[in-house]
Amino acid sequence: MAEHGKGETNNFGGRVRRYAQVSSTMGGFAARAAGERYLGMKFDKSRQAEDLREALGGLKGPLMKVAQILSSIPEALPEEFSRELAQLQADAPHMGGPFVRRRMKTELGADWQSRYGSFEPTAAAAASLGQVHRATLHDGTPLACKLQYPDMASVVEADLKQLRWIITLYRRYDTAIDPSDIHAEITERLREELDYGREARNMALYRHMLQEVPTVHVPRVIPDLSTRRLLTMTWLDGQRMLSFVDSPAGVRNEIAMNMFRAWYVPFYEYGVIHGDPHLGNYTVRDDTSINLLDFGAIRVFRPTFVEGVIDLFFALRDDDMERAVHAYENWGFTNLDKELIEVLNVWARFIYAPLMEDRTRRIQETNGGNQGRSVAEGVHEKLKKVGGVKPPREFVLMDRAAIGLGSVFLHLKAEINWHQMFRNLIDDFDVNALAARQRAALEAADLNLADEDTPAGSAPKSA
Repeated sequence: MAEHGKGETNNFGGRVRRYAQVSSTMGGFAARAAGERYLGMKFDKSRQAEDLREALGGLKGPLMKVAQILSSIPEALPEEFSRELAQLQADAPHMGGPFVRRRMKTELGADWQSRYGSFEPTAAAAASLGQVHRATLHDGTPLACKLQYPDMASVVEADLKQLRWIITLYRRYDTAIDPSDIHAEITERLREELDYGREARNMALYRHMLQEVPTVHVPRVIPDLSTRRLLTMTWLDGQRMLSFVDSPAGVRNEIAMNMFRAWYVPFYEYGVIHGDPHLGNYTVRDDTSINLLDFGAIRVFRPTFVEGVIDLFFALRDDDMERAVHAYENWGFTNLDKELIEVLNVWARFIYAPLMEDRTRRIQETNGGNQGRSVAEGVHEKLKKVGGVKPPREFVLMDRAAIGLGSVFLHLKAEINWHQMFRNLIDDFDVNALAARQRAALEAADLNLADEDTPAGSAPKSA
């Protein structure tokens, strides 16, 4: 990786500016929420959720991204909040040409332009943490240059503190879910996303894991043109997923199967998952193969966690309570009793349902795509009655990925034998073999197991 651009860090001044921006934007929302709580007024969640969406939509940046993440995790927020926050678009204002040139000079030095064959100063795409520019090498190889917005470390830390306030507000009104570990997980993953050196290693990890899957493509990093805040990679041509929703059934089913492999070959063979399966993070080639484009939110799991996912499948199939308890404990759930396990199993049966039936079917066959919300609401009410639950950290992105990927299959109206695809991946599962493959893959990519050897709040290893 290039050595320029190391001076920008989380700093007090940057945090203060972000606090001021967030406070002025959300002041009205906070005042109304406090008034309703302390003056005995009724807490109107629908109106408060709409107010919160409007406030966050104006802020852009990581806080908006975190809100989108929370909105996609079942029961992390009340239904009214999730519905409103799901409408947010992660599309931050573009940096203009002069600003981009200054940023590139900071990252690669004064001669940065001479190091590219061409570079387009107008962004091709923008999101919450940075924007992407098209460029070429001198030999004409097309490139994507992902350039981080300035002072994002300070912005992220400030926004994470605001997120804790939002979660605290929610917990005062609803005790079914304790989201403290959700906050811890999102905090660690967002801090990792700031380090484009780590994302480059994540990309190398995925190229290794998917090297024998010809229907999934991963960009190649250009190390000499990359830093902790600039990631230069090969450009992969493709179309947005939604452009295929009216394609013939065979095409839609092929895309869905390729998406399934892109997500679950790494998980069941290496214990790694792409934790951000939203529609902007992949494109589809003319041959229906998949381009994976963003590798910031990658989660590496303990091998025993993956074993727990498989154990729960068989526990539900065989109505084996003892094996279900073992699976939940492997995931990190605590204070389990018979009542809580029965409630957790309601949600698990919904998630596993497509895998249980050895037949071709849609991922969800009833209620027009709203069955998940209906099931989640029922689970939520039951959790209140049994005293609530604290989802463990590792569970957060796994559950989110399953729901997010399921929504893609719903968009595609795919009809596949999910059972056979799943069994093809897990029938020869060996937790020790997975652990060995995982160690070798992480060592090759210079990565570590998530949460291992990285104290909370410290920066992960950089390339």
